[in-house]
Amino acid sequence: MRFFFLTLLLTFVATASMDIYPKKECELFNNLKHTKNRGHEVLKLDRPYEMLKHHKEQYLVKVEGATPPQRWVDDDCLSLRPLRGTPVYEKMHATPTQSTPKKSVTIDEELALADKHMAQKPQKSYTKSKVTSKQNLLALSWHNAFCETHRYKKECKRGLRDLLKKKKSDTQFVLHGLWPQPRNRVYCNVDRAFIEADKRKRWRDIPCLALDDDVETKLEKIMPGFASDLHKHEWVKHGTCYGIDANRYYADAISLVEQVNVSVLGQYFTQHIGKYVTLKELRNIANRTFGKGAGDRLTLQCKKGMITELWLQLGSGSSDLGTLLKRGKKSYSRCKGGRIDKAGFSR
Repeated sequence: MRFFFLTLLLTFVATASMDIYPKKECELFNNLKHTKNRGHEVLKLDRPYEMLKHHKEQYLVKVEGATPPQRWVDDDCLSLRPLRGTPVYEKMHATPTQSTPKKSVTIDEELALADKHMAQKPQKSYTKSKVTSKQNLLALSWHNAFCETHRYKKECKRGLRDLLKKKKSDTQFVLHGLWPQPRNRVYCNVDRAFIEADKRKRWRDIPCLALDDDVETKLEKIMPGFASDLHKHEWVKHGTCYGIDANRYYADAISLVEQVNVSVLGQYFTQHIGKYVTLKELRNIANRTFGKGAGDRLTLQCKKGMITELWLQLGSGSSDLGTLLKRGKKSYSRCKGGRIDKAGFSR
């Protein structure tokens, strides 16, 4: 009987028209392959959407005012219930009061005040220490695999020029982030408004970082997510706990990524694109490349059979990757191997 009701519920969810709630701002496409978005429509966090269908890990929703109104979006962009902290949740759970209402302050107003405060005291808003964190995690992304599951992202759009000329991100690791450890060490001395904007993924509202021209130029190439303001998010959430300014933080991160890509380990990934590799192989290569024990600091993140990220546990006190690996903490990897995805979408 319990199985019968569960089946009935799933059938209803899959076929019935019902409201569904956005979790993040994702593009709304005209087709399942996500190749066309007429009008550049995106999910708005302050309203529910009428779900028409669920098919192949995507929802078909009705978008009022769009042409055509039926749009496809990845199912991880929506939820059957409004998420706490989103505008639509706050609107639905607002409690009426008889007392004189207080003047509400919007996130935009808070950001403006915080931005003004940061302009007056740019360094103190973020960090007090001049010493970098003792333990860090370098998260490297395999961009091809990332884009297989995030096709709506700006950095994953592929035009005719991209098809004719390969980018470095097609064959090398790119920067996701450099995260001070432990993982809960985040948002160090950051204004509340910027934290709120970051958690809502309103990264465009976070002020531009004071980066040197050469650092910013390199960062744009080695972090494709720069196009979506990922660098602002990474700085506000993680970089502020690194111990120094944003310019030095990203200069250090860029150097580490470059050292991985030119190493035997990095070249192994480049040479095995499209093939399946194991964690054991990679750890052995790391040991031969950076010294005994370095492989124990390496873990893989995988999704749908693909290696999506390479994580390296690093110590501090040096700019040399091999030395930092020896000083890092040993780590456990749930993923034991995966395919190194090639550029372009598989379907």
